Amino acid sequence: MTTIRAATPADQPRIDAIRMGVRENVLSDPAKVTPEEVCWYREHAIFLVAEEAGEVVAFACANHQTGFIWALFVDPSHEGRGHGRALLDEALARLKGAGHAQAWLTTGAGTRAERFYRRHGWHDMGRSLDGQLAFIKTLG
Repeated sequence: MTTIRAATPADQPRIDAIRMGVRENVLSDPAKVTPEEVCWYREHAIFLVAEEAGEVVAFACANHQTGFIWALFVDPSHEGRGHGRALLDEALARLKGAGHAQAWLTTGAGTRAERFYRRHGWHDMGRSLDGQLAFIKTLG
């Protein structure tokens, strides 16, 4: 059974391991994600983890100010079990609760992430300046 909860500082080593262990959207330059940015998401925004049998197996971050889904990552050994969907649904519910009518995100073209978002009702808005696909979803 999946438990969704707010991330804590104690979760950070496991979150880092998940982020660096993914097969797609590999972080080519870890310096691009600063400890200050991660701390801001945990302390001020929406930073959730999914646990299975007491182990953090996935995480998601969303900016409650802008409606941006900043991160959604699942440990590769726990993919296909609904953790990503559960986290995304909770993050979207919290964005809606913060007053947003839509959410947005970017992801790589031709990836499993792109297919995941399309399957779950996200709409392709074209390419962002860095070449990523930009998606939006109405929060109804």
